[in-house]
Amino acid sequence: MQLGIIADDLTGAVMVAGTIEAAGIAAPVVLDGTTPETAGSGVVVYATRARLAPAAEAVAEVARLADRLDAAGCAQIAYKACATFDSTDDGNIGPVADLLAARYGQVPLLMSAGLPRFGTTVHQGYLFYRGRLVSESIKRFDPVTPMSDPDLVRSLGRQTRARVASLPHRWLAAGLDAARKELRDLAADGAAMVLMDCSDDADAATGAQLARDDRATIGSDPHIVALALLRGTRSVTARLRPIDGPGAVLVGSVGPVARSQVGAFAEIGAVLTLDIADDRPEAALVAEALDWATRRIGERPLAVATQGEAEAVARAHGRHGAMGAARRAERILGAVAAGLVARGVRRLVVSGGETSGAVAATLGITRLRALPEGPLGSGFCVAEAQVRGAPVCLSLFLKPGKLGADTIFEDALASMRDR
Repeated sequence: MQLGIIADDLTGAVMVAGTIEAAGIAAPVVLDGTTPETAGSGVVVYATRARLAPAAEAVAEVARLADRLDAAGCAQIAYKACATFDSTDDGNIGPVADLLAARYGQVPLLMSAGLPRFGTTVHQGYLFYRGRLVSESIKRFDPVTPMSDPDLVRSLGRQTRARVASLPHRWLAAGLDAARKELRDLAADGAAMVLMDCSDDADAATGAQLARDDRATIGSDPHIVALALLRGTRSVTARLRPIDGPGAVLVGSVGPVARSQVGAFAEIGAVLTLDIADDRPEAALVAEALDWATRRIGERPLAVATQGEAEAVARAHGRHGAMGAARRAERILGAVAAGLVARGVRRLVVSGGETSGAVAATLGITRLRALPEGPLGSGFCVAEAQVRGAPVCLSLFLKPGKLGADTIFEDALASMRDR
């Protein structure tokens, strides 16, 4: 095995797998932590729910999967974080970096954030989101991981005792030899971890070359995909086809992007928004949603959301705490997903990385294969769920909450039927 990717959430796992699959490299996604076959490609992607997990829990999960990858003779382990390195001062990216550096003697440990094609870049160590400093963007007010400090070197430094340094764009743009020399100089000066700029795709490509022979690294989509292209084996495989059938949308993400997408979907479909601050038992909210959905399945597109206006989100956080509200929403939507599939839904669009993980777990999905990236990007996949003890094949579109055009839900449902 050449490359073991440990993704911090399911949507991130599916996104990188879809891009890798589009290059002709099989990238099976594993959800149950077992050691799979790599379909001859040498690449495997593990999906975890580490992104919002406490540091100790995330470190333990990464260590457990690293044990499996080491036992399989994996040459390189890459921890895949989201493009904006979402976290607070108590986040787990720094602790996971500490684990990997110590475990593999990887000094300096190279890191790369950003996703330039979606407007997320890192320049001079500063994070930009949709062309603005992250501290001046909508991410500044993220209800779970607000990002008020755009200096990623500084913010990562608050998560680890190791010295974090920056490898700026000017060195990456100067070519591989110049970048390697600067990297050696940073290491000689005591840097244990180095965050590489990602001002554009060329930076990401050079960064992957720098990390190519390392035992461990941390990065977002461009870094991880570039490593897979360097290490994976291309092959000709039968094209996967989506499964058709009634469709539904589940929205667990909160924030302005999700609200805009739900608003656009409401113009063409039916939308039910559940109030997470409602004190009724979760089973009652699930039953209400399924009763509402049962009357509409197959007639018109439908969506069940646990996000509302900012005031509703604040009320839920006040009642349950930010993480408590998030977990409550995930459990509810997971149960709703199981009920929808039992009632014949075969195409599911799920918005939110943590929500996607909860839905997959509730449906008993242990493996999935990402479909090659298409006009809407990555996120499409096929999987076998377990419903009332019987296997059911599903088409899924799993997306991060902060990505996509306003019409993404309608477009994804249509694309699953047409692909």
